[in-house]
Amino acid sequence: MNQFKISFLVFCLCAAFNISLMAQTEEEKTEASEEEEDSGYLDDIVARNLVKDQRILDYQPIREADIVWDKRIWRVIDVREKMNLPFVYPVRPFFQILIQAAENGDIKIFREDNFKKFLTGEELDKLLHRVDTVVVMDPETYVETVQIRKSDIDFNDIKTYRLKEMWYFNKQTSRLECRILGIAPIKDEYDDLGNLKYTLPMFWIYYPEARMLLSREKVFNDQNDAAPGTWADVFDSRFFSSYIIKESNVLDNRLSDIFKGENDGVKMLLESEKIKNEILNKEHDLWTY
Repeated sequence: MNQFKISFLVFCLCAAFNISLMAQTEEEKTEASEEEEDSGYLDDIVARNLVKDQRILDYQPIREADIVWDKRIWRVIDVREKMNLPFVYPVRPFFQILIQAAENGDIKIFREDNFKKFLTGEELDKLLHRVDTVVVMDPETYVETVQIRKSDIDFNDIKTYRLKEMWYFNKQTSRLECRILGIAPIKDEYDDLGNLKYTLPMFWIYYPEARMLLSREKVFNDQNDAAPGTWADVFDSRFFSSYIIKESNVLDNRLSDIFKGENDGVKMLLESEKIKNEILNKEHDLWTY
């Protein structure tokens, strides 16, 4: 009889425990469903997951012996041009993508375009935030105090990006090909009077490393909202407008170092077009008919 009572007591305790566990589980489900109800509304008719689920193909391996000619080129992308407006799309600017990826550790950032020295988190924080001292007057006591204010960089302040790329002729495919090596946002520095002093790359990212991340970031398509591209598509397909500012040379000069006059902007653009045409003609010159 005592054994029956003990068994019955154990059964009741187990049943009570299961009931409480089920109640807790139902409560958690209710809370989760409430959270989904609060944030589960779509600004669309279906959930768009094709870009997130797609996988980008790796670069085709290249042997050194297959490269019979190559040339390093530096070019500038101006986001104020109509074709480059997706770079400053307000919902998701390209600069914001780079910064978030760098802060999360998804990509590494470098100081120079040789990709040798990394940029530390503290150095990145100094680039993204500006510390200013402001004199504030108390309206009641008329006492002036100096306050330190920290302001964030505006994504709209980044007007240009610099690309470093390699053009090469692959004799295995008998084609002239191009691969982007690095991307750098350019920051304009102004004096106290608002005059432009100089432009300087903030940091460099190694594009082959960032290519996988950029393949999951959408790009606004003004022709069809149902078929957005990715930033990897933009760079791999070269769907942007740019102009050349430098080619590899023995003096390591940029076009701005060669043309320094006030009215040499047109000459620089003409020289940029000349370099581009010479590169494209190289493919025809290396063919044998």
